[in-house]
Amino acid sequence: MSKLFDLTGKAALVTGGNGGIGLGIVEGLIEAGAKVLIVGRDQAKNEAAARTGASAFAADVTDEGQCRAAVAEAERLFGRLDILVNNAGTNVRKRPEELETADWHKVIDTNLTSTHLMCQAAHALLKRQGGKVINIGSMMSIFGVPFSPAYAASKGGVVQYTKVLATAWAADNIQANAILPGWIDTELTRGARRQVDGLHDRVLARTPAARWGEPRDMAGLAVFLAAPASDFITGTAIPADGGYSALG
Repeated sequence: MSKLFDLTGKAALVTGGNGGIGLGIVEGLIEAGAKVLIVGRDQAKNEAAARTGASAFAADVTDEGQCRAAVAEAERLFGRLDILVNNAGTNVRKRPEELETADWHKVIDTNLTSTHLMCQAAHALLKRQGGKVINIGSMMSIFGVPFSPAYAASKGGVVQYTKVLATAWAADNIQANAILPGWIDTELTRGARRQVDGLHDRVLARTPAARWGEPRDMAGLAVFLAAPASDFITGTAIPADGGYSALG
């Protein structure tokens, strides 16, 4: 493998890495040579995902103390941390006038606050040798839909927070970028297809690639953003959506 994309000797922590997009990214990082710690709340899913060769740690990333414990586990296992992937996420599909305050906080805390808490917890380890932060946004960072107000707000926040990290941590040789997945076939979006009439057909009609994405479609971009090939790229938000956003 080209050294530009070689992650041999690197250590990564992936939140929400026990399924969906997160698991696809975990598999890509491992194939590129990285050692990976999966962090998720569901221990059974963690153990199943660990069959990829990753390690796993049960934690709620909306809790500051548990975020610090997860980073400490990465240091215990690997002695270092080079790559942080903030992927943990959830959604509550209701129109703005119907969304309960508890629903709002659940989504914002899981998608956005956890990103801050994990970044803050990981900063000192990443700074030791320089590192990479990869935050998972969404095409909802670009577009709005009537049924995802908290999700869109959280993912828009992830993109802006990524830009802040890029400027704040550049002197520490830490690059921060965001991936904006399009409509990917995951447990979360299968729920959306059950709840939103006609969603499946509308996605296919608008996507130039004429298909839903798969979690593994995010792996290559994640490896690129984790690898030396992207050392001069920071503060970006890159769509990976089969061309969905290219139509404006």
